[in-house]
Amino acid sequence: MEERDQMEKRERRLRRQFDALSKNVPKSEGVVRGLLVPRRWHIRIPVAILLIVGGLLGFLPIVGLWMLPLGLLLLALDVPFLQQPISRAMIWGRRTWSTRRRKWQRRRER
Repeated sequence: MEERDQMEKRERRLRRQFDALSKNVPKSEGVVRGLLVPRRWHIRIPVAILLIVGGLLGFLPIVGLWMLPLGLLLLALDVPFLQQPISRAMIWGRRTWSTRRRKWQRRRER
């Protein structure tokens, strides 16, 4: 029973990362919501792999580093052992980004 509670907790935490992503990039909300439907795993896994590969080719035009975290998040929905590390990495990345953005804004205001 405790293991099931832990799995549900990890999945809720991962879903919150998708919510945060949708807030920061509102145009992605419809596409991401469509991929979050549980029965669409057969679409979600190939899309996740393509996003990860595209993120690794971030030096090319159009594709970019933004694709990597989204692909990892999508893949973590279907691969339970990835849920906790991916959630932690996303939380760390969001916190780091917001801290650096505040510092940049303060520097510009000077």
